Amino acid sequence: MQRDAPTSLYAQIAAALREDIAAARFEPSGRLPSEEALRARFGVSRVTVRLALAELECEGLVDRRKAKGTFTRGKQVRHALDTLRSFHESLKLQGFRAEISLIKAALDTDADAASLGFRVERLHLADGKPIAVGVSRLPSGLKDLDWDELANQPLYAVFEARLGVVLQRAEFAVGVGVADPAIADLLGVRAGQPLLTLERSSFDAEGRCVDRSTFHVRPERYQFTISSRY
Repeated sequence: MQRDAPTSLYAQIAAALREDIAAARFEPSGRLPSEEALRARFGVSRVTVRLALAELECEGLVDRRKAKGTFTRGKQVRHALDTLRSFHESLKLQGFRAEISLIKAALDTDADAASLGFRVERLHLADGKPIAVGVSRLPSGLKDLDWDELANQPLYAVFEARLGVVLQRAEFAVGVGVADPAIADLLGVRAGQPLLTLERSSFDAEGRCVDRSTFHVRPERYQFTISSRY
């Protein structure tokens, strides 16, 4: 920090943080260090840090979320496919206000109805904005659950809490599709717009497929990732 410079300290901090944001140094979570950490890094008061963050917020570069911290605005949502984690949990871990809205829950008449005969359709939202529609085919025994009550629960949590089933592995396939009129209306996009698709099959300890889901995802803020080790 140049304390004798004509530029204010908070403006210098804001400039440094702009460079950090542009270089994606706060990814994958998008979360900036706490005010205390920034105060220690730059050797200034917390008031000065807050002035710098307020300037970035006015410029539309960050969002300041009560009790959660400061996050880069419009950051990409990253869903790691090498970790057994629900769509909902992936959003929460990155600091989003993750919500699920039930669209429909009913018995299915498709060909595989004998094993996965119950269909649940849900809308996923991040910070109040629709980001994906999930269509899940589940064991028919789940039809007796109160899905209105469970509307905001991730499926993996439902399996564990209500059935005592801990899922052991999942298989994924990522592709590209287009929004049909119904999905387009739910996601707030035009019909025919390209979407990311994620096909997920989840298996219990005995190797039985207990969840076959398709997620139709708005692509402009979403990325699927996988890591490898050598």
